[in-house]
Amino acid sequence: MKAAVATQQSEIKPMPYPRVGLHINGKWIYERESDFRVFNPSNEQLLGTVPCASVADLNDALAAASKGFERWRTTQPEVRARIIKDAMVLMLERKEEIAHTITLEQGKPLADSRAEVMRASSFLEWDAEQALRVYGDIMPSGPQMQRHLLKLPIGPVAAFTPWNVPISSPARKLSGALAAGCSVILKPAEETPGAAYLLAQCFIDAGLPPGVLQLVHGDPATISSVLIASPAIRMITLTGSVPVGKQLARLAGAAMKPAIMELGGHAPVLIGEGVDATAIAQVACASKMRMAGQICASPTRFLIHHTVYEEFVRSLANAAGSIRVGDGFEPGVQMGPLMNRRRVAEIEKLVLDAKEHGANVAAGGYPLGEQGHFYAPTVLSDIPLKAMAMSHEPFGPLALCMPVNDLDQALKIANSLPLGLSGYAFTNSLADAARISEELECGVLSINHFGAPGADAPFGGVKDSGIGREGGASSLDAYMVTKTVLQRTAPI
Repeated sequence: MKAAVATQQSEIKPMPYPRVGLHINGKWIYERESDFRVFNPSNEQLLGTVPCASVADLNDALAAASKGFERWRTTQPEVRARIIKDAMVLMLERKEEIAHTITLEQGKPLADSRAEVMRASSFLEWDAEQALRVYGDIMPSGPQMQRHLLKLPIGPVAAFTPWNVPISSPARKLSGALAAGCSVILKPAEETPGAAYLLAQCFIDAGLPPGVLQLVHGDPATISSVLIASPAIRMITLTGSVPVGKQLARLAGAAMKPAIMELGGHAPVLIGEGVDATAIAQVACASKMRMAGQICASPTRFLIHHTVYEEFVRSLANAAGSIRVGDGFEPGVQMGPLMNRRRVAEIEKLVLDAKEHGANVAAGGYPLGEQGHFYAPTVLSDIPLKAMAMSHEPFGPLALCMPVNDLDQALKIANSLPLGLSGYAFTNSLADAARISEELECGVLSINHFGAPGADAPFGGVKDSGIGREGGASSLDAYMVTKTVLQRTAPI
């Protein structure tokens, strides 16, 4: 039976979509000559309009960020930590409003939106505490000489965040930069500005001084080029696609500015012989179809030992066929829509190309419904390496299955792409687990589960999947500079 979009009447009444504005130097701005529209991907209805920042607005934001930094950098770490924690408390108190906004503008099930708010709060809590742990160092010195290291905030930060995690990505960047003592100009994705607006309001209501946080919206090319080129901005952080990351990295390089780039992936899943293929398929389906596969760490290339291949594919296809797809506010819905029509068209193109190259459709393989951007959870089996989907990140509900003869072959295929964000492996062999840990080229590896790092562990990729890390014990390091001080103590 073909999957269909859930049509049951929602038991949850969505909260109103917020009125989103620019925030510059402590003031909200809601009216500008140009704006853009935000749509609900589940029903394609207009949610609201958002003002676009002009070049003059961006220059005002830069000036405000410079003044805000001078004030914030000298604010006691205890005060910075308290404000960040107070913002976290407000975010949790407003969890329902934020979660409803996420589901309205991004489409994911409401339960997933609530979970994202909780994950975002963990970033604020962690980095608030890290603000109190920025230690310098003293080096051994000779007579009449002192040598020590200071860690100081780098300066105003330009932060760019994606539409797929519209609260957790801004929260992670804001918490790290603010805890370090930096001011921030935040530019969220045009598709999902509402969640970032509500997050910014939490910081403002928590007592963040004017000029420390600016929120701008509008044309990505204009905003990135103006902000990154400005001498006021001292560091850039982006979560986004590989092409966008490379473009911003070029701009940052031309301006000689450091950057964190958390970019796309095409996560391999290595499944060894002798494992419980049915059980793994169940958890694999849940992880693959989370957020409709629109997440950079989504497991996608399933490289399965030939002895368990048929069982795994059959179980994965059955699980995919049982996924309930629909509006994120409908009860029982497990997967929402794709973000826009471009994503649907891209998945259709990849599926058609795979079929033309000999892949079989084990589940799904078609759009759903007449309204909204829905696509059936899809499993492709026996997909050849030459199929486009095996080298282009699908960023959708598309699981690609290929049999392999041994671990050597699996590692060769897994490492063949210029991407390396997340990777997964399932094995009963400690020796294989150790080898995979050493040889699989990725920034984050999960063995025998599909978990992701929390606030206390670093996250980031290798190769084209990015530069730098967010989170963990060194979560503030990217937003700071180390100054070496050599001081002669004897008078001259």
